[in-house]
Amino acid sequence: MPTYEYKCKKCGNTFEKFQSITEDPIKNCKTCNGEVYRLISKNGNFILKGNGFYSTDHRNNSYKSENKRLIGSKKEEQDKKEPSKNPKSEIKEKKEKEASVK
Repeated sequence: MPTYEYKCKKCGNTFEKFQSITEDPIKNCKTCNGEVYRLISKNGNFILKGNGFYSTDHRNNSYKSENKRLIGSKKEEQDKKEPSKNPKSEIKEKKEKEASVK
């Protein structure tokens, strides 16, 4: 059962009411007996339980094996590349060049 939020037009009192969907909305404020209106809820909380809610839940075996192969080949390519220089050593080299120019 959902919780509905109401606001009084007369006194501005805001309150919540836990009620069935089929139940009629509240018409009067419980504080001043003024007219109330239902607010649009900010919470749309619901829980998705079980399998089938993600696109990866029902991937076929050929997709999974191809994906593993591609990930493995990308890792091998990264290992083959030269490691880049340390940024601190590059800064030191630039400073030495500037000093020699002056």
